[in-house]
Formats: sequence, structure tokens, C-alpha cells
Amino acid sequence: MENLQKFYINGQWAAPISTATLPVLNPAMNEQIGTVSMGNSHDVDKAVASAKAAFASYSQTSKADRLVLLKQLKEESEKRFEDMAQAMRMEMGAPITMARDAQADAALGHLQGFIESLEELHERIDLPNGDVMLREAIGVCGLITPWNWPINQIALKVIPALATGCTCVLKPSEHTPVSAMIYAEIIHSAGYPAGVFNLVNGDGSTVGSCLARHQDIQMMSFTGSTRAGKAVTHDAAETVKRVTLELGGKSPNIIFADCDLEAKVTASVQECMFNTGQSCDAPTRLLIERSCYDEALKIVKAAGEAVEVGDPEKEGGHLGPLFDEIQFDRVQNMISVGIDEGANLLVGGLGKPEGHEKGWFVKPTIFADVSNNQRIAQEEIFGPVLVVIPFEDEADAIRIANDTPYGLAAYLQTGNSDRADRVAKQLRAGAVHINGGAINYGTPFGGYLQSGNGREGGMMGLEDYLETKTLHGLF
Repeated sequence: MENLQKFYINGQWAAPISTATLPVLNPAMNEQIGTVSMGNSHDVDKAVASAKAAFASYSQTSKADRLVLLKQLKEESEKRFEDMAQAMRMEMGAPITMARDAQADAALGHLQGFIESLEELHERIDLPNGDVMLREAIGVCGLITPWNWPINQIALKVIPALATGCTCVLKPSEHTPVSAMIYAEIIHSAGYPAGVFNLVNGDGSTVGSCLARHQDIQMMSFTGSTRAGKAVTHDAAETVKRVTLELGGKSPNIIFADCDLEAKVTASVQECMFNTGQSCDAPTRLLIERSCYDEALKIVKAAGEAVEVGDPEKEGGHLGPLFDEIQFDRVQNMISVGIDEGANLLVGGLGKPEGHEKGWFVKPTIFADVSNNQRIAQEEIFGPVLVVIPFEDEADAIRIANDTPYGLAAYLQTGNSDRADRVAKQLRAGAVHINGGAINYGTPFGGYLQSGNGREGGMMGLEDYLETKTLHGLF
């Protein structure tokens, strides 16, 4: 844990220039577990200079050499798997079973997906007209990752940078620095050259903004709120660098009467609550066909009441806390908004669950009879809060589903394959999950509209880190 007060720059843990620090808290106990150093512009300059110097040689490495390093990275990640899971259990309150099965598993799953994609990537293509097209590393990359899926998002940004010959500076969330520290240690153990990967902790307005504005960074990849994504884009505009964004969502989940109501509605409630609702693609708007609405609502209520909240240290499928007091207050405020708007409070409500008064635990909450123009249906709450909206027919379902400023994901449940295909094509979202289908490692992830631009994962995830060069007149 001593490395939390250092930054990983040029292949070693170095004392920061900045003297600012921030306590790292365990949200389940509301207790401090460490202290992280908070960088400034001088720390950013130092890290970027290291990455820029390393780019000259690392960008010229062969694909074969980079594949060897990725496979060594996988070996080291496997060794530190439990460390990553326990870190996220402590720093963000992820229940340990989920921390292993989903949060830490992403380090291995995404890595394997990128290995397979890099093996298939053609870095030189002979065009039919006789010219040659090269795919080359774009340069030094600034990477900003969130607290809700710490290792998942680090893997989706750092690995493609390393895979394509880029060098990078990572700014993880200052609230979840322990898992990022472990990942830096993994990269070091894997044998990457000094300067290829660098880590500077800090907040978005300081370190994040410095990265986005830095003239020696050629690309920014950001995951977080739409508000912060706009700020990154604005800061990056002066130097005309590439910007990829993975932002917010208010994903619809359409329940048609022809599906297995008991199974699909229950699973839909559980999917919304997963990770304590702190997922950008969570299906937080449950659209139910009017003809089965009353029956489905009984299932929704039963499923919601069955969701358990518990200690993250214990094994099981229960929910953990929200990650901090600020998020707790935001979710409580939006529950109040739902009540004030007159929505039918079906499950949960304000306050903490009984027996969990110490940490930032919330009651899994469900509102029924919601109109899509209400704030709780339009604004991202980022907690275990589900809104249920009735619809009349297929056209009405599509209209309501697309009536959102976001477009990250959509879900639909139907027993009719033709309907599934027909509706999926009309949903304005980057991913459509049909009858519980989950996205697989190696599949591109990203959204439409204010959910961002670019794609992460697999071949498209590599392409965001590549520049195109054409050669003419070769013989």
C-alpha cells in the first residue's frame, strides 16, 4: 500500500512533486484504508515526457514482440487475480463473489480478447491499386478511468495501448487507486520497457484536464459521466487530439407479453441491481407491455423484495454499498424526486437497509407506473433504482425506448425471434441484449448519442489506438 503515495513513472515508483493527498475509504465500513497522493501539472509533465521518450522505440516493436509481452501480462494477471478482487472489495464495496466473477475477471477476459484481435490485425495492407496502407500506433495516450468498474476500464484502455505500440499515462479514479496500483505492479512484473506505461493519481479537474490539454498527448480515452466527457473533449480541442468517450446511459429493457414473464422479469430486476446499480449500461427503465403489466408488476415486486444487501466480505449474490457518501446522497435525492413526482413506490425507498447503518448502503428501490418524461426516467441515477413504464404495442415500446439522450445499451425480452430482430434494428443503442444475452469479451462496447463515441474491446478497440499511413510509389 506504500505505492499509493507514489506514482509509477518511467518504470519505477517515484515520489510525487505534488504534496496533496486524499484518504481512501472502505464504503462498507466508512473507514479509511489508505492515503493516495494527488498529482499536479508537473507530475503530469513528468509522466508524459517519460511516455514520449519511450514511444520512439516501443512504437517500432514488432507485433510478435508485443504479443509475447501481452501473454506475459496475462501470466502476471493470473498471479494477482485475488489481489485485484480484494482491492475492489475494499475500495468500492464490490461483494467478493462478484469482485472475482466479474470485476477481476475482466482483467483476464479483455486481455485474451485483445490478444486474439492483435493476432488477426493486419498492420500492412496491399491495396488493389498498388498503394500500401499501414496501421501504426497513434502516439502517447492519456487514459482516464472510473471507480465503478476499475479494472474492467483500465484493461479496456491500457491493454489496447500496449498492444498497438502506443505508450500511455493512466489516471485512474482517485477513489479506487488500490486496484490501479496493483495493475501497475502487474505491468512492471510483465517486463514492459520503462516509460511505456505510467500512472499518475489525481482528480479530473487537475490531472485529467492536464492530460487532455497536453500537447504531447495524441489521444484521450475517457470513461465517466457525460458532463465530464464534455469537459475532456473541450480541453482536448485546442491540440486537435483524438478523443474516445464511454459515458452515461439510461438503458431501456422491453418486456413483451410473449416472453417467459416469471424468468425474464425476475432476471431483468436482478440485472438492474447488479453492481448496486453502478453500471453505465444497467437496464434501469423496465418497459412492460400493457396486456401483461399487472401480472408482471407482481413479479417485479417479488424480485425486488428478494434482492439482498450484505457485507462485501461475505460470499454470495447480495449487493454491496454505494461507493461513497456523495453517491449515496445523489441516489437518496433521486428517490425523493421519484416520490415527489408521484411515482408508485413499489419496493424500497429512502434511508439505509436495516442492519447496515454504518456504510453507504441503500435500499434496492423500484418505482412503478412511471411516465418516461419524469426525471427518474430520464436522468442517470447510478444506484439500485428501477423505474417501470407501461407501453401499448411494439411501436410504442420503441418510441419510449429511444426517448432518451443516451444510447449505450438496450434490452428486450420476447419469445418471437422475428420480433427480436425487428425491434433490435430500431433501437438506438450500441448494444442490444436479447433474452438475457450478455456481451462477450472481444466484442466492441460503446454507445450512440450522449453515451459517447468510439468502441472498446476486440478489434475495434485496437483500431481506436491506430493511425493510418499510406505509401505510394513502392517497388
